Amino acid sequence: MKRFRALAALAAPLLAATACTGAAGADGLQVVVTTEIIKDWTEIIGGDRVEVESIVPAGGDPHSYEPSPNDAATVARADLAFTNHLLLEEHALIKLFDSNVPEDAPNISLAENAEPYGAKLIPLVEDVGLDVIWLGFGVRGETETRSAEIDIRLTGATGPGAVAMFLTDAFGTPEIYWNTADGIDQADAITLPPEAHTHVNWTFTEPGVYELTTAATVHDDGRTTEIGEAAFSFAVGVNPREVRAGATVLDSGHTDLTADLDTGSFVVRDDERGDLDPAEVVIDVPTRSIEEIPDAEAFAFLGEPGQELYQLPQAVLGKHVHGEIDPHLWQNVDNAKAYAEVIANALIETDPEGRETYEANRDAYLAELDGLDAEVAAAIDSIPEPDRQLITTHDAFGYLADRYGMQIAGFVVPNPAAEPSAKQVEQLTETIADLDVKAVFVEPNLHARASVLRQVAEDQGVQVCTLHGDALPEDSPTYVDMMRQNAAELSRCLGGTS
Repeated sequence: MKRFRALAALAAPLLAATACTGAAGADGLQVVVTTEIIKDWTEIIGGDRVEVESIVPAGGDPHSYEPSPNDAATVARADLAFTNHLLLEEHALIKLFDSNVPEDAPNISLAENAEPYGAKLIPLVEDVGLDVIWLGFGVRGETETRSAEIDIRLTGATGPGAVAMFLTDAFGTPEIYWNTADGIDQADAITLPPEAHTHVNWTFTEPGVYELTTAATVHDDGRTTEIGEAAFSFAVGVNPREVRAGATVLDSGHTDLTADLDTGSFVVRDDERGDLDPAEVVIDVPTRSIEEIPDAEAFAFLGEPGQELYQLPQAVLGKHVHGEIDPHLWQNVDNAKAYAEVIANALIETDPEGRETYEANRDAYLAELDGLDAEVAAAIDSIPEPDRQLITTHDAFGYLADRYGMQIAGFVVPNPAAEPSAKQVEQLTETIADLDVKAVFVEPNLHARASVLRQVAEDQGVQVCTLHGDALPEDSPTYVDMMRQNAAELSRCLGGTS
């Protein structure tokens, strides 16, 4: 797990390199965290000795939260700071912490530090069942800081038509990274944090062979490093095997055009085939990828409404930047115990006079989590095994499935640059029908992603139920309550008896 170790190496020394502040002040030790789940854990273990503030508000989405100037002032008051990281939070939020946490205050990534305390980490597995290649951008390799940014830009393009690369946010609005119809601007770039990848939309206006050339610049701790150019070939509406003799044709699965920081070059990274040389690859954009341009002003940059173009879709609605490891560790209650250990040790290092309080609170909470783990397991065990199928709108429940014996069934997420096609709705309908699922699950804070799932579920006579992933329940905002509610809802909606 080289990539995880590279990240953990930045975070683990923080536990040993703390500048102890002594006893908590009159207002308590000032702890600033990214999410309300981390806030809950810290308040429980810290007790009366801590004052905890979460930057992401209650019900907020850490994947997309954009910090404000007031947030910077809050972070600057921290005696101790916690983030989840593993690319859970929006990168701007991580930069906010790294730029504003005082130099003598520990700034700790909990997920990276949880593994030595027994946390089980699993890969983030993505499968949306597209019938074309799922093509994005990625970054791998070591950086000096987790706040580094890598700008990937288009430096050249040839082909019979225009090429656009853009990302559609959770509300359906496109963010354009480049569009050759407007020329090539070296300032246009897609920016990624270290060890990340993202899904994007690719559109081509005419059939034929295209060659796109990219380069990258690494900005890290005041230094810049260049990643050399690479050319990528696309066969759009033509036979890809006639483009380059002997080339590997990529026509399905999940693939990233990846800037490798360790080698200073680009590689085509394919989930099934491994690393490939860009010069030996042809990316297939088949005729079945043709879509009509939506009748919406936001998509006017693509051409006239109703005009056809070829598109490789981003598939997952919204900005979706993440790494190889699933960052939602807490959906496995046993992993939450590892978080509690990291938090308690950091509090003790920062405030040694509170050791007795922190250890007593930690031990009591660990016992409570043991009971919760058994309760969640029992609730899911009560569901008939064939019905332990989980269909959601967010890939936040891999740890829950792995720990408690469920299957992530998944479904085709609609193409975010257009209304869902009849075929996409049919695929989702067939998935629900084939598995004979009793319910699908949505997250309260992600309503924008749920409309198609709700509609298909209604058409199929399937319940729409609620699961909490990144945000605590509004009516009972604690982690224990969240997991208890999730377990009860899974059992109730999928035919369990608990």
